[in-house]
Amino acid sequence: MRIRAAGVATALTFALFAAGCGDNAEPTAQGPSAQAATGELVIWADDKRAAALKPFADKFGTENGVTVKIQAISKDQQTTFVTASQQGSGPDVTVGAHDWIGNLVQNGAIDPVQLSAEQKGNLAENAIKAVTFNGQTYGVPYATENLALIRNTDLVPDAPATIEDLVAAGQKLKGDKKASEILCLQVGQNGDAYHLYPLYSSAGGYLFGTASNGDLDPKDLGVGKPESVEAFKKIATLGEKGSGALKRSITPENAIATFTGKKCAFLVSGPWAITDVKKAGLKYDISPVPGFAGGKTAQPFLGVQTFYVAAKGKNKALAQEFVTNYVTTPDLAVALYQAEPRPPALTAAFDQVKGNDPDLAKFLEAGKNAVPLPAIPAMAAIWDPFGKAEASIVGGADPEKTITAAGKTISAQIK
Repeated sequence: MRIRAAGVATALTFALFAAGCGDNAEPTAQGPSAQAATGELVIWADDKRAAALKPFADKFGTENGVTVKIQAISKDQQTTFVTASQQGSGPDVTVGAHDWIGNLVQNGAIDPVQLSAEQKGNLAENAIKAVTFNGQTYGVPYATENLALIRNTDLVPDAPATIEDLVAAGQKLKGDKKASEILCLQVGQNGDAYHLYPLYSSAGGYLFGTASNGDLDPKDLGVGKPESVEAFKKIATLGEKGSGALKRSITPENAIATFTGKKCAFLVSGPWAITDVKKAGLKYDISPVPGFAGGKTAQPFLGVQTFYVAAKGKNKALAQEFVTNYVTTPDLAVALYQAEPRPPALTAAFDQVKGNDPDLAKFLEAGKNAVPLPAIPAMAAIWDPFGKAEASIVGGADPEKTITAAGKTISAQIK
């Protein structure tokens, strides 16, 4: 699940104890010099991926005569990695989202990876595009993710063509007392730009324009422009003073549970939600997030889970070998898929698992118009002001004044 929060104090705490975290962590007394002397390769990942990686890391260590340590870092991963890197206590390899790239490059925390043309050709084209920054490949993608509309087919057999159709169906279910909510799309008190983006894009809003070379242009900020004002006027019609399809009481913590508890028939979420949906025994289907009638096609963000080589790691050659020649093997990609089912970026791995998981193709179809989540450093300025503006507008605040003010806040941070 994608939840974005500052958590700087927590991150600093994790950085201080990072050397002691994880499945095979050593005491914090062992510093970078000892790590280099004993030929250790340190990999940071979250809990699920750490467990999946361990047998492959052990095999790699045996083949290369080194000790490979998998350390679980599950909170504030990006900030923790940057802080530890600056302190000289970071890993050799870290696993995270592709939209970290701009910030990591800006902080000198990662190196480009050395993938051959053949290796790139074996990976999904949109995944490679997402990890390319300033003309260089800065990570090895292993899985993709995007939002889709997950619906309870007992309550709604057919996918709605538009968001208006969805609202009408949800309102009828409420009227018939078959549901208590129209839509489970997480907003919360601080908003959620990631989950709102399909509707924002359908209504004509944009975040950044594009420069002549095709890269995103942070100087062309869409937030606060007339397009974003009109987009939020439409979004306001779905808010608490409109249809009530969007509500601040639907949060990152309860959105999936509200759906699995049969309190709403529609959930906007990603592959990470499916495990809970299956556990609940719901009959469900997956389709693209519908856009506004007469609007543009709703575009979710494409996220790519990625392996990075730390620029300040102690075993950079081994790190390059691991991410380029181990991460790109079907066995490892399938193991990571089994740890948390998301469409593998490696074509051979995707082909291997798709026959047993029809949801994969449905998520890919829902994401065929997805745009890579912006990886430029300026994106960091978007999340908080945009999200808080969203929450305010959903709660009934004036769309034009609120999003214009958010645009000014974002512009000041980018400058």
